[in-house]
Amino acid sequence: MSHDPRIPVTLLTGFLGSGKTTLLNKLLNNPGMKDTAVVINELGEAGLDHILARTVESEHVADNTVLLSSGCLCCTLTNELADTLRDLFFKRALSAIPEFKRLVIETTGMADPGPILANLMNEPVISSTYRLDAVVVTIDSQYGIQQIEKHGEARKQAAVADVLLLTKSDLATPEQQEALAAMLTELNPGATQHLISHGEIDPMHLIDVGLFSQDGKQAQPQRWLRAPTRSKAGRGMLPKAVHDDEIVSFTVTLPKPLTWDQLEPVLKWLCATFGEQLLRLKGIIHAEDQPAPIAVHAVQHTLYPPTLLEGWDEDEPLTRIVFIGKGVDELRVRDALMQL
Repeated sequence: MSHDPRIPVTLLTGFLGSGKTTLLNKLLNNPGMKDTAVVINELGEAGLDHILARTVESEHVADNTVLLSSGCLCCTLTNELADTLRDLFFKRALSAIPEFKRLVIETTGMADPGPILANLMNEPVISSTYRLDAVVVTIDSQYGIQQIEKHGEARKQAAVADVLLLTKSDLATPEQQEALAAMLTELNPGATQHLISHGEIDPMHLIDVGLFSQDGKQAQPQRWLRAPTRSKAGRGMLPKAVHDDEIVSFTVTLPKPLTWDQLEPVLKWLCATFGEQLLRLKGIIHAEDQPAPIAVHAVQHTLYPPTLLEGWDEDEPLTRIVFIGKGVDELRVRDALMQL
C-alpha cells in the first residue's frame, strides 16, 4: 500500500489578469472543496476581501483564518509561506481550526513557481507534513500567447504545470483557442488542458491529480508522469542545440539493473549543475536496492526525498525521468545518466 499520510498541496498560479480570483471565488463556494484550506497571497488589500465579500456565513476561527459556508478554510499569507504552513498545521493539530485534508496555495501573478516549490519542499518540518500534489496554472485564452512570448514568468508557469486552465474561453475565438492549445502542447506536453469560462470547473480536475489517487490508496505514476517519451528532436535523432532561454522537456528511460545508491548522486549532481535552469524533474525509479518502485521529484537545486510506491506495479517496469528545463543541455543529462 502506497498511501502517503502527508497533506496534498495544489499550487495555483497564473499570469496577472488570467482569472485566478474568479476561479478561487467559484472554488471557495463549491461544496466539493469542504475539507480544503486555501492560502491566498494578497497583493494589496483587495485580494481576500474581494472574494470573502460575496461569501455569507463565514466565521473567523483564528488569526487571518476564515471558515466559509462551503466548509472551506481560507487564510491570508501574512508572512513567509513556510511560517504560514507551519502555523496552519499546528492549529489543525491543536483543533484550533477544522482538520483540512488538502491545501491550495494561490500565488501572485508575477510569481516564478520554482522558488516557491523549492521553499515548500526544502523545509524539513514542511516536507514531512505536506507533499506537492500538482501545479495548476491559469492562462488567458485571449492574451495567453502574447504573455507567454513576452514574459519569462508566464512561460515558466506554463512549462512546470501539471494542469493548464485556459480561462475566459468565451472571449476567445476558436482560432485563438486552438493556437494557444497547440503552443502549450509544444511547451508542456505532459500537462492536461481544460478550457473554462467564468472560473467554472469541477474541483476534481484540480485536486488529487498528482501521484496518488483520490482514495489515497494507489499511486498512479502514469498520470503523474504524463510526458513526452522523446525529445522534440524526433525519433532516433540527436537532441538539437538549445538556446539559453528556451524551455525544453524530454524523458530519459534508463536500462535495468539500477540501484538508488548509484542514481541519487547523479541526480543531485544534475540539480547542482543546472540549478535554476532545472524547472522540474519527475521520475519513477525501479531500483534493485529498494523494496518497491520509488517516485522522485526535484526543483532547481533541490532533490526531494523519494516516495516509496508499495503495492504498485506496471507491466513493464521502466525507470524513466522527465526533465523540464530552461536551456538545459539534453545531451549532457543523457550522458550523465547513461554512465550508470
